[in-house]
Amino acid sequence: MAVNLQIPRLFQKSLSPKPYQINHLLLKYLCTTPEFPLTTHDTSNSPESPDLPTWLSNSQNQKPSDPDDGDFVIPSLANWVENPNLETHRNVPSPLLFEPQVSNADKLSEILKKRYSSEAAVVKALNESGIDATNELVSQILMRFDSHCVVAFGVFIWAKNQTSYVHTPELYDYMIDILGKFKKFSLMWNLVEQMKGLNGYVSLATASKVMRRLAKARKYKDAIDVFRGIEKYGVSKDREALNVLMDALVKEGDVEDAHSAFLEFKDCITLDCSSFNILIHGYCKARMFVVARKIMEEMEKHGQSGRIKDAWDVFEDMEKQGVCRNLWVYNTMISSACAHSQGGSALKLLERMEGDSCKPDVKTYAPLLKMCCRRKSVKLLKFLLSHMFKNNVSVDLGTYTLLVNEFCRNGKLEHACFYFQEAVLKGMVPMVKTFKALVEELEQKNMKEMKEKIEKLMFQARERNLT
Repeated sequence: MAVNLQIPRLFQKSLSPKPYQINHLLLKYLCTTPEFPLTTHDTSNSPESPDLPTWLSNSQNQKPSDPDDGDFVIPSLANWVENPNLETHRNVPSPLLFEPQVSNADKLSEILKKRYSSEAAVVKALNESGIDATNELVSQILMRFDSHCVVAFGVFIWAKNQTSYVHTPELYDYMIDILGKFKKFSLMWNLVEQMKGLNGYVSLATASKVMRRLAKARKYKDAIDVFRGIEKYGVSKDREALNVLMDALVKEGDVEDAHSAFLEFKDCITLDCSSFNILIHGYCKARMFVVARKIMEEMEKHGQSGRIKDAWDVFEDMEKQGVCRNLWVYNTMISSACAHSQGGSALKLLERMEGDSCKPDVKTYAPLLKMCCRRKSVKLLKFLLSHMFKNNVSVDLGTYTLLVNEFCRNGKLEHACFYFQEAVLKGMVPMVKTFKALVEELEQKNMKEMKEKIEKLMFQARERNLT
C-alpha cells in the first residue's frame, strides 16, 4: 500500500518544474542588460551558458526551496533578506534604518491584552505603566477595546482618576455607548448623572445613544421615558430628539410604541417629513400597509396649512422676482385650488401654463379630473381628456382607475362602466380592487346586464394578459 502511495508522489515531483529553470528562462528572454543578451538561435547545445547571478548559480547546487517551507523566499529578495544592511544603503539617511519608537497606545495595548477580572485590576496595571493619560490616548484605547467592556471601563476610570486629566463630552458619550452595548445600564446611568453635574456635557448625542441602547435591549418604555424627561438633563425636547426616539424604536421592531410617541407629542412638537417617513417605513417593514397608507394621508394633510391666499401671493410674486414657475409649482397650485373647490382658478392655472411654456403631466390633470367627477361635470371632463391628448399626456391605467372610482362614489355608474371598458379595449388590465368596487355598485343598483358585461371584460383582460 505504501508503495502505491509513493508512485504518484514521485511522478508528480518529476513533472514539477524546478524554480531555477523557470527563473533562467525568464531572465534569458526578459533581461535587456549585456549580461543576458537576447538570442534568436537555439542555445540548448551551446557549450557555455551566459553568466548567471550569484543567487541563481548557487541555487543549482542546492535543493530548491519548497513554497510550503517556512523559509521560502523569492530568489530576487534572498540576499536582501539575509543581509539587510547593504553597503549601498549605509550612506542614505533614513528613519526606517532605526528602530521605530513604540507609542504609548501600543504600550498600553500590550498591557491590556492580558485577562482582567475587574476594572480595578485594569486600573492597577495601568497605574504601574507610568504613562500619563491624554484625550487622544484614551480615545485610541477605547476604540481598540470597545468590545471588551471591563478593559474599556477600566481605562476610562484610570484616566479619570489622574489629577491633570479631564474627559471630553465625546469620550463620555463613547463610554456610555459601550456600557449600553453590554447592557450595563446601572453603570451607564451613573455616567449620565456624572455628566449632568458637568455643565453642558449631556447633549442630544448622549440622549440618542441612551435611547438607542435601551431600545436595542427591548426596554422600549424606558427609552420613551428618557425622551419624556430629557429636558432635566439640559437637552431640548424637540423634533430632532423625537425623530431619534421613533427611529430607535422602529429599527428594533417596535413601530407601535413609536406611533404612540408620535401621537403623544405631535401637538406640542412641530413634525417634519422625517417624522412621518419613520412611521411609514416601520409599518411597511411590519407589512402593515393599510396603516402605512393612512400615515401617508395624514402626512399629506399635515403639509397643507390651508393658507391658499398666501400661496397665491407667493405665486404672483415669483414673476416679479424673476423666478421661473416650473411644473412642480403649477401642480402644487392646481392641486391646492381643487382641494379648496376653486375650480375656476385651477383651470386658469392650466391655461397660464401654456403662456409659461410649461408642459403639464399626469399629476397636473389628476386633481382636475377628480374635481370633474365629484361635480359630475362630464362636459368639462371631456375637455380635459382632449386637453391631455393635445399635450401628449397619455391616459394611463392610473387615470382610468381614478375616473372609475370617482364615478362609482358619485353614483355615475354608466360613466364608470364606460371608462372601465375603454381601459380594457386599450389593452389595460384594471386593478382587482377597482373591478370589485364597480361590480358591487352594479349589483346594489340591480344592473345585472351591465355587471355581466364588466365581468366578461375583466375575464378578457386577464386572459389576454396571460397570453
